[in-house]
Amino acid sequence: MTTTVTISERVEGLKEFISDGKILEAMDEFYADDVVMQENDEAPTRGLSANIEREKEFISLVAEWKWTKWHATAVNDRENSSFVEYSFEFVNKDGDSVVYNQVAVQRWRDGKIVFERFYHG
Repeated sequence: MTTTVTISERVEGLKEFISDGKILEAMDEFYADDVVMQENDEAPTRGLSANIEREKEFISLVAEWKWTKWHATAVNDRENSSFVEYSFEFVNKDGDSVVYNQVAVQRWRDGKIVFERFYHG
């Protein structure tokens, strides 16, 4: 018997990983080898390895992960796309509290994210 995992189920799994602070583990589980990720209008980062390195740079700034709040999620199975709106707070290495509010738009192929763009202020 073949079980098909929906994009909705994958999004919920991704949210669990992120909420638990398992960012790098999420990259391995939910992102395709040829993933393209982009912050706002910055140049995209191509490939899983390059994006893992980019995430490692971000994680190196974090002294403590405080919380993640999920505000909205939508999935369009026909378009193989999803979006999540969320906020998170962390304490950086300088001891400053940082809060991000952002939206991530994702395109999926075979249960993996192949494109993700973050929109934030």
